[in-house]
Amino acid sequence: MSAARARGAGRTVAAAVLTVLLAGGCAGPQQPALPASAQARSDLIKAAQQVLVDRCMTARGTADPAASQEDALFGTDPAELEVTLATGHTVRTHTDGCLAQAHRYLYGDQARWFRAEVTVNNLRPEAQARLKQDPRYRAALARRAACSEGDTRCARESGLDDLRARLEPARLDAARAAHREDIATYERLRDRALHRAARLLAGRPTPHQKGPAPS
Repeated sequence: MSAARARGAGRTVAAAVLTVLLAGGCAGPQQPALPASAQARSDLIKAAQQVLVDRCMTARGTADPAASQEDALFGTDPAELEVTLATGHTVRTHTDGCLAQAHRYLYGDQARWFRAEVTVNNLRPEAQARLKQDPRYRAALARRAACSEGDTRCARESGLDDLRARLEPARLDAARAAHREDIATYERLRDRALHRAARLLAGRPTPHQKGPAPS
């Protein structure tokens, strides 16, 4: 997604989230209302992130050209952070863009958040990779591959879909167990971001934070 499209979509989410905050939710004496649903909480964090990104982009004066906007938003090569997944794939990101600055403000530790988020978002692919190591699954996969295109009966009789439905949940549980610490970090930092996002969008001051402040 281009920098301009990303910022436009973020502003739409921000407007919707402000409506939710004004409507009220879970709140305490020092804490703005928090949305109840998981989707609304996710939208709240995205909206705050967009506010921070917009401020940063404006401060950097990246009105034109488009390439400068992309660099300001996502950062410039080489990428400073990387995570190699159990599947063998490596995911990289930058620390010098406005998006990275927003992440540091919301989550506190960009590197820890990046590792946790990438890991949690790839638990299912890891489970599927574990599944492919099972001889029963590989045999069913070979039977399916031998079916002619469009032969639904052959595909069904290969047993691949049924076997996947039976075996994948256990592999997913194993992947989650292997990354228990990353999942805990993800939940802790996301909760931090949720509260900081609510304070930001409600216009309340946030506690002092070391490191780069939002522009």
